[in-house]
Amino acid sequence: MGQDYSQQINAQLPIVSDPEVNRYVNLLGDQIASHTSRADLDWHFYVVDSKEVNAFAVPGGYVYVNRGLIERTSSMDELAGVLGHEIGHVVLRHSIKQMEQQQGAQVGVTLACVLTSICNSQAAGALINVGGTAVFARFSRKDEAEADQQGVINTIRSGISPQGMPSMFEKLLQERRSQPSAVEGWFATHPLEEDRIAAVRAQIASYPASQLRGLQTNSSNYTSFVARVRSLPPPRK
Repeated sequence: MGQDYSQQINAQLPIVSDPEVNRYVNLLGDQIASHTSRADLDWHFYVVDSKEVNAFAVPGGYVYVNRGLIERTSSMDELAGVLGHEIGHVVLRHSIKQMEQQQGAQVGVTLACVLTSICNSQAAGALINVGGTAVFARFSRKDEAEADQQGVINTIRSGISPQGMPSMFEKLLQERRSQPSAVEGWFATHPLEEDRIAAVRAQIASYPASQLRGLQTNSSNYTSFVARVRSLPPPRK
């Protein structure tokens, strides 16, 4: 099912085809996913060539992160935190649980609308409202909190600092205050307030300092990756 949905999504979204960009995001994603209870899945990570700030995952291990989000990260652990969170949604089967209650026939179209600004017409807007927004446009606060918890666990197990997750969340909240239109896609799909960040920080603080010491925060490969993403032609969306 996830493979079918991924084919729909990839046919509609502008997926970055640069081999070095794809290689890095898959290496980082696999590093995190391989330490979860679903290491058996054939995980796939894609960069969407969109200026919108967003990320998403569909069942079966297909994770998408928008170029606009990548370009706002300042360190490897911030990107890892986003990937760890989305991997958490897959591991916890959040999409599956929602889809059991909803019609999933228009998943690809709905995700294309949610992840980018590709849908602008009234007809497209109506399609979102009818075709599964409740499934893919917004997880519940409970699901988001669970994915946050899983994301912290995922990053630590993979040898990466979990501090990038609250750091990235803080950055997005600050941008919402100064330039809300730039991050509206993220907040439409990821309920995020200060208490959620506080919960993540409290979870991280519950680990012994010795366990967190020495975890990776950045790398030269990440720096080269972000520079390559920024060097790509401007996204159309």
